[in-house]
Amino acid sequence: MTRDEALEMIRAVVEEAVPGADLSSVSPREDFRERLEMDSLDFLGFVEALSGRTGLVLPEQDYPSLTTLESCADYVATRTRGTKEDPA
Repeated sequence: MTRDEALEMIRAVVEEAVPGADLSSVSPREDFRERLEMDSLDFLGFVEALSGRTGLVLPEQDYPSLTTLESCADYVATRTRGTKEDPA
Protein backbone atom coordinates (compact mmCIF):
# COMPACT_ATOMS: atom_id res chain seq x y z
CA MET A 1 0.00 0.00 0.00
CA THR A 2 1.33 3.42 -0.86
CA ARG A 3 1.46 6.22 1.68
CA ASP A 4 -1.31 8.12 -0.15
CA GLU A 5 -3.53 5.03 -0.18
CA ALA A 6 -2.82 4.51 3.51
CA LEU A 7 -3.70 8.13 4.30
CA GLU A 8 -6.99 7.91 2.41
CA MET A 9 -7.90 4.69 4.22
CA ILE A 10 -6.92 6.12 7.61
CA ARG A 11 -9.14 9.13 7.06
CA ALA A 12 -12.05 6.79 6.31
CA VAL A 13 -11.34 4.71 9.42
CA VAL A 14 -11.18 7.82 11.62
CA GLU A 15 -14.52 8.96 10.22
CA GLU A 16 -15.98 5.53 11.05
CA ALA A 17 -14.61 5.61 14.60
CA VAL A 18 -15.79 9.18 15.16
CA PRO A 19 -18.96 9.77 13.14
CA GLY A 20 -19.21 13.39 12.10
CA ALA A 21 -15.47 13.99 12.52
CA ASP A 22 -14.25 16.99 10.51
CA LEU A 23 -10.83 15.91 9.30
CA SER A 24 -10.53 19.00 7.12
CA SER A 25 -9.63 20.90 10.28
CA VAL A 26 -6.89 18.42 11.28
CA SER A 27 -3.32 19.08 10.18
CA PRO A 28 -1.41 15.96 9.02
CA ARG A 29 1.09 16.46 11.87
CA GLU A 30 -1.48 17.27 14.54
CA ASP A 31 -2.61 14.73 17.12
CA PHE A 32 -6.00 13.82 15.65
CA ARG A 33 -7.03 12.02 18.83
CA GLU A 34 -6.77 15.26 20.79
CA ARG A 35 -8.16 17.47 18.03
CA LEU A 36 -11.23 15.27 17.55
CA GLU A 37 -11.60 14.70 21.30
CA MET A 38 -11.45 10.94 20.90
CA ASP A 39 -11.74 9.08 24.17
CA SER A 40 -9.93 5.81 24.78
CA LEU A 41 -12.83 3.73 23.45
CA ASP A 42 -12.98 5.81 20.25
CA PHE A 43 -9.24 5.32 19.77
CA LEU A 44 -9.49 1.59 20.45
CA GLY A 45 -12.30 1.38 17.88
CA PHE A 46 -10.05 3.20 15.42
CA VAL A 47 -7.15 0.82 16.09
CA GLU A 48 -9.36 -2.25 15.72
CA ALA A 49 -10.89 -0.96 12.47
CA LEU A 50 -7.45 -0.06 11.12
CA SER A 51 -6.18 -3.52 11.98
CA GLY A 52 -9.18 -5.08 10.26
CA ARG A 53 -8.72 -3.05 7.09
CA THR A 54 -4.97 -3.56 6.85
CA GLY A 55 -4.58 -7.05 8.29
CA LEU A 56 -1.86 -5.66 10.55
CA VAL A 57 -1.46 -6.56 14.19
CA LEU A 58 -1.24 -3.21 15.99
CA PRO A 59 0.41 -3.74 19.37
CA GLU A 60 -0.18 -1.20 22.11
CA GLN A 61 3.50 -0.19 22.10
CA ASP A 62 2.97 1.12 18.54
CA TYR A 63 0.00 3.35 19.45
CA PRO A 64 2.23 6.46 19.67
CA SER A 65 2.90 5.98 15.93
CA LEU A 66 -0.84 6.16 15.28
CA THR A 67 -1.58 9.61 16.69
CA THR A 68 -1.17 11.85 13.65
CA LEU A 69 -2.44 11.28 10.13
CA GLU A 70 1.11 11.58 8.81
CA SER A 71 2.73 9.15 11.25
CA CYS A 72 -0.13 6.71 10.93
CA ALA A 73 0.13 6.72 7.12
CA ASP A 74 3.89 6.17 7.34
CA TYR A 75 3.38 3.30 9.80
CA VAL A 76 0.77 1.56 7.66
CA ALA A 77 2.55 2.10 4.34
CA THR A 78 5.84 0.78 5.70
CA ARG A 79 4.26 -2.35 7.14
CA THR A 80 2.10 -3.19 4.14
CA ARG A 81 4.80 -2.92 1.50
CA GLY A 82 5.11 -6.09 -0.51
CA THR A 83 1.50 -7.16 0.05
CA LYS A 84 -0.82 -8.07 -2.81
CA GLU A 85 -2.04 -4.48 -3.02
CA ASP A 86 1.51 -3.11 -3.43
CA PRO A 87 3.98 -5.57 -4.96
CA ALA A 88 6.90 -3.13 -4.64
